[in-house]
Amino acid sequence: MNMFEIPKLKHTGSGNFFLMAGPCAIEGEEMALQIAERLITISDKLQIPLIFKGSYRKANRSRLDSFTGIGDEKALRILQKVSQTFDIPTVTDIHESQEAAMAAEYVDVLQIPAFLCRQTDLLVAAAQTGKVVNIKKGQFLSGEAMRFAVDKVRESGNEKVILTDRGNSFGYSDMVVDFRNLPEMQSTGAPVVMDVTHSLQQPNQSSGVTGGKPALIETIAKAAIAVGADGLFIETHPQPSVAKSDGANMLPLDQLEGLMEKLIRIRQAVR
Repeated sequence: MNMFEIPKLKHTGSGNFFLMAGPCAIEGEEMALQIAERLITISDKLQIPLIFKGSYRKANRSRLDSFTGIGDEKALRILQKVSQTFDIPTVTDIHESQEAAMAAEYVDVLQIPAFLCRQTDLLVAAAQTGKVVNIKKGQFLSGEAMRFAVDKVRESGNEKVILTDRGNSFGYSDMVVDFRNLPEMQSTGAPVVMDVTHSLQQPNQSSGVTGGKPALIETIAKAAIAVGADGLFIETHPQPSVAKSDGANMLPLDQLEGLMEKLIRIRQAVR
């Protein structure tokens, strides 16, 4: 996978890691455009290749009354507007095979959620759109085992695969990151991303609302860059405390630039 194949991706010659960032879910047009504008300002200043992230629908929720989205087409059109307004690529999750072609009309990268990384029909459908496919490693899998997911996409005629680690289940209600997974997944030839914020989730809380440890975002991000991650995935929001999904482990938007500056220095030292 050559990152140059992602439409509208800028700053690819900077030598920096690339960044997938944005809110957990698309909550509305104004919020999405506000976050995207700030991300663009940061990425242009620091020469970081940026892909805007936003889920058009959250299919994996603990409770029936949890927020799932504002409507599929409405959210997808907002993602499309973000891309057109700021001339940047976008990525969103798909959950069932019939969603692949629909979402591919609006975004540049289709993301396979971690729980679904073994779903053959879903991987094949995503591959057949011709879009870049970002596969998140299941919380229950090793990095080495992800080669089979990569093979499913490639053998379906699509070489454009990215792999993302988001930690492994640790007991019933916590996550832990095994950084051996990053080089193991890089051995497939795919760019490898560290999903910093989801790896700090504390799922399966008794309240039915996922918890998190956002104070460790910088720690996980620094370690990932030091190990050699090709990219980072960070969910961010102006006010995580009022976000409608995954607020407990998101990075406040006003802290992103300072973190990126530190990570660039680590990247330069490693290289």
